[in-house]
Amino acid sequence: MIFAVIIGTEILNARREDSHFKFLRDKLIERGYELNGSFIIKDDTELMQKTFNMIKEIPDSKMFCFGGIGATPDDYTRDISAKVFTKNKMKFDKEFKKLIDNKFPNEDNTKKYNLAYWPVNSNPIRNNPINGFFGFEIEQRFFFMPGFPQMAHPMVEEILDKYFPPIAKKERYSLLAYAKESEMLDIMNALPKDVEFSTLPKLDYTSEISIAGENAKKWIEFFEKELERKGINYKIIDK
Repeated sequence: MIFAVIIGTEILNARREDSHFKFLRDKLIERGYELNGSFIIKDDTELMQKTFNMIKEIPDSKMFCFGGIGATPDDYTRDISAKVFTKNKMKFDKEFKKLIDNKFPNEDNTKKYNLAYWPVNSNPIRNNPINGFFGFEIEQRFFFMPGFPQMAHPMVEEILDKYFPPIAKKERYSLLAYAKESEMLDIMNALPKDVEFSTLPKLDYTSEISIAGENAKKWIEFFEKELERKGINYKIIDK
């Protein structure tokens, strides 16, 4: 399962608009993957820890986390990720510290080094065309990036290239039924529970039916036959 965690009080109080969700969702879909959940949460340590723990407890979960890896007092992501994923163990990344020194020669970079203080066994995510500063990943599963889209989105591309090879896209078939959902409940209930089914009702009392997965063709054809049996008109949207 793949999750997005977008950390930023400024998004929730309308000082900034989110652009991470759509970007990540679309990039994953291009490669045949889908998000299982997306969370926008405040810069709140307890909430962050509970969110990270929930995702960690799901077997084989993956997490793309945006925001909070800076060095200001309200940047909690590095510390909380260490608490959740590495039993609070952290260390400085030598490569990142060297990058900071090269970028700011003849300066006291002691405070900037906090940017390179990561959970142990983290690895850098390097593709940041803005200032070159790294994000980091843990276990090739949990990915932490800056909140700035111009920095984070190239890092997402790097992660996808490394760890998310393109796979066959899920078969999906859709139709538009000229009926209310309530008129088709018996057909919906006849579908197996493991079929990925969704319905999108519209204000003109039509309903968009979508079926995806391994046997999607079989079950969309079943739906069509049942609609015909009921005398309900429909049209194929994509197939």
